Amino acid sequence: MAEMESTVVNTHVKQKDPSTALVIAVTTRAIFNLEEEHKLYLEKGKEEYTRHQQANQDKPLSPGTAFAFIQAVQYVNKKILESNPAERELFDILVLSNNSPESGVRIINSAKHYGLEISKFCFVSDEDSTQYLKSHGVKLFLSADRTDVCNALQRGVSAALVFQQEVQAPSTPLRVVFDGDAVLFSNETDQIFQEQGLEGAVQYERAMEAIPIGEGPLKAFAMHLGKMRKKFGQEKSPIRTYLVTARSGRDMGIRAIKTLREWGLPIDEAFFMDGAPKGPILAQIQPHIFFDDGLHNIQGAQNVGVPSAWVPSCC
Repeated sequence: MAEMESTVVNTHVKQKDPSTALVIAVTTRAIFNLEEEHKLYLEKGKEEYTRHQQANQDKPLSPGTAFAFIQAVQYVNKKILESNPAERELFDILVLSNNSPESGVRIINSAKHYGLEISKFCFVSDEDSTQYLKSHGVKLFLSADRTDVCNALQRGVSAALVFQQEVQAPSTPLRVVFDGDAVLFSNETDQIFQEQGLEGAVQYERAMEAIPIGEGPLKAFAMHLGKMRKKFGQEKSPIRTYLVTARSGRDMGIRAIKTLREWGLPIDEAFFMDGAPKGPILAQIQPHIFFDDGLHNIQGAQNVGVPSAWVPSCC
């Protein structure tokens, strides 16, 4: 069967230049709560699902896990354009969907209902929709499907898996929390820890202190976010970024801080948890999204109502 992509351009939203924009692609199940509809699709098939979506096309879907993140991104665009109406380095949001254009009308209507500034809706009929990410210049991909996320990561696109959860919409500014190892950084120290334990990992870090840690799967997106962050002064920035890592500050923090400095990546606050649960500090930060490679940390974040995205290291 021929591979097909049908793109619906949202004429109500000013189109961004993908060569200068920070393009974020989200799937429909990441941005809206489609759990009941997905269950129907799995149990009754595509035709019944399409019939249901067409019958309910004017009924807005409930917000999903990535919804508040997308709203906060829009707020950043608003603040950027307030300070410079000609600015071209903006966030650009597109929805990537395995729906047919017919069943996708409800998705488009839901986005309009909530005032989401999504520039394009891409309806893809073939199995691996991630092959279109690079052609759209996507810098971050959020999906509720693990295979999609793994395919995107293997294509060199920053990507993470979102789990459906009830999310309280946090207030602005946009707050993004990154884990360190296997997310911002490579998993080199994690591997030493698995093989040689904590003492071995500490010794490795001391020996490698002057050498930056390798790049992790979310580094590229973090750098693009950091570039936007630099448009504003510290106090007035509509973007705040955080590092919340299991590393201890005393034994393993110096190399992490030096690496961020070497990369030129601005981080507003860094928390070295020394293995302590991350949930309490995340509850205080109230981020719009939290990226981590540990499912136990994702669970801890979900327990305190924080929108979370898992970066699988075992694709």
